[in-house]
Amino acid sequence: MKFVVTGSLGNISKPLAEKLVAAGHNVTVVSSKSEKVAQIEALGAKAAIGSVEDIAFLTKIFTGADAIYTMVPPNLGAGDWKKYIAGIGENYAEAIHASGVKNVVNLSSLGAHMPEGCGPVSGLYFVEKALNNLEGVNVKHLRPGFFYPNFLANVGMVKHAGIMGGNYGEGTTLVIVHPDDIAEVAAEELLGLSFKGKSVRYIASDEKTTHEVAAILGKAIGKPELPWVNFNDEETLAGLLQAGLPEEIAKNYAEMGSAMRSGEMASAYLKNKPTAFGKTKLEAFAPVFAAVFAQS
Repeated sequence: MKFVVTGSLGNISKPLAEKLVAAGHNVTVVSSKSEKVAQIEALGAKAAIGSVEDIAFLTKIFTGADAIYTMVPPNLGAGDWKKYIAGIGENYAEAIHASGVKNVVNLSSLGAHMPEGCGPVSGLYFVEKALNNLEGVNVKHLRPGFFYPNFLANVGMVKHAGIMGGNYGEGTTLVIVHPDDIAEVAAEELLGLSFKGKSVRYIASDEKTTHEVAAILGKAIGKPELPWVNFNDEETLAGLLQAGLPEEIAKNYAEMGSAMRSGEMASAYLKNKPTAFGKTKLEAFAPVFAAVFAQS
């Protein structure tokens, strides 16, 4: 079969492309960077260099594919981040319609049932909506939890303040996931192509409270008593701005944290929990956190 994978060689797209190639299929990886061509070809895949903002390019690459994997690449320079994300979803939908693709696995997120109030994830609500409006196209939306690598953003805080923290709420249980486990599910859905119509699949590798996260990652760096400190939204926004994030991005992240604290972000997940979690527990990611901490 012929598959198209968007997302270049990201944390999910690379292992996904590797799995599809290993299964003997024709795989094209979309990237905006020409310097990625050699690395993509080294995987045994074809490289398609262009922008997800270019509908004509997407249509050309999607044409003839049995199925595609879509994701919205990060854009920290967006003036209106939610609108940018929604716009890429519209681009994908238009290109899918024009190319005649009938099967799509789309990377969304836990919380994508929220059209507002969940930061960038509310943008993904509109991506799902755009794809769901396609007639005669089967779409599986993957809604994973909070990515393990996101905790690496706390390395500087741990280094300089001796704490981890966020505005997620006191003792909030986080639904967390390793990108490899998302790639495993995406490959399963693409290789099986058993999904029909429009549907959602939640993905989680683990569930830990904020304090458990700090304890596990703290132990890996020799700080087993590392505390998790809860911040309010204003403190979180100020900290993100101080860390150098653009105001638009910082505001969205703070808003997402608020949705985690209220419980609304995880509300649909709790009603539709996966029957099995991914195989990579947080303890397995802890050495990666420790290595980054040591090198920082």
